[in-house]
Amino acid sequence: MSASPQAQRDDVVLTASNVLMKFGGIVALNEVSIDVRKNELLAIIGPNGAGKSSLMNCLSGFYRPQKGSIFLGERDIRNMAVHQIAAQGLARTFQGTHIFSGMTVIENLMVGRHMHMRTNLLQSFFHFGPSRREEVQHREAVEEIIEFLEIETIRHMPVGSLGYGLRKRVDLGRALAQDPKILLMDEPMAGMNSEEKEDLARFILDVREAKHIPIVLVEHDMGVVMDLADRIAVLDFGRKIADGTPKEIQADPAVLKAYLGEDTP
Repeated sequence: MSASPQAQRDDVVLTASNVLMKFGGIVALNEVSIDVRKNELLAIIGPNGAGKSSLMNCLSGFYRPQKGSIFLGERDIRNMAVHQIAAQGLARTFQGTHIFSGMTVIENLMVGRHMHMRTNLLQSFFHFGPSRREEVQHREAVEEIIEFLEIETIRHMPVGSLGYGLRKRVDLGRALAQDPKILLMDEPMAGMNSEEKEDLARFILDVREAKHIPIVLVEHDMGVVMDLADRIAVLDFGRKIADGTPKEIQADPAVLKAYLGEDTP
């Protein structure tokens, strides 16, 4: 039995409607609409140049589309700055790693807690009273993430000394330290070997199932996408050409044409 229209709306945590993003005469996103639902892993796929990264940049505030609306819950975030969107509960990981290589694992994760800290600069400098209590509280949250991601043995190591797979795990940990309502992951498997992909895939599933955080995943590895995604949206030349379950997407003629470059019989 399908959900009522009202129930479907109540189940949506992020909505982008008719998003238009142009760079001069180039249309990166042409009236694209997507929604992300509670406890869902939505994958966004498409050939190179389809507009996947542009969409992620619009959702997270790095780009401001010329047209359309983007709602996180009931809040319109289209014209918000990146840090304001993050404060509303949206966290993002990027291609490669955007972490501080000279800092330890714990220090990188504490950076993710920064937006939740309330003590002022003077209190932090002297490290007493509220500042000390707050640091203990946030350190406990970070230690929970370290245990969750199974990186206890490297907590005091500089991130720059770690292998690529572990650095990506720390990157995920820093995003989780923000206590996000929704997590965007832009090609998290890029540059990984098979074992590293299997490890990260397991933690991505754990984030969704144990922490109940909806995830939007851009990924080129179709094996990973078909294994992880509940639903898939397909972009091609800036347009959304399909939206459905992995099984539906695998059989969609428009998707096959976009990837294979020819009509299916």
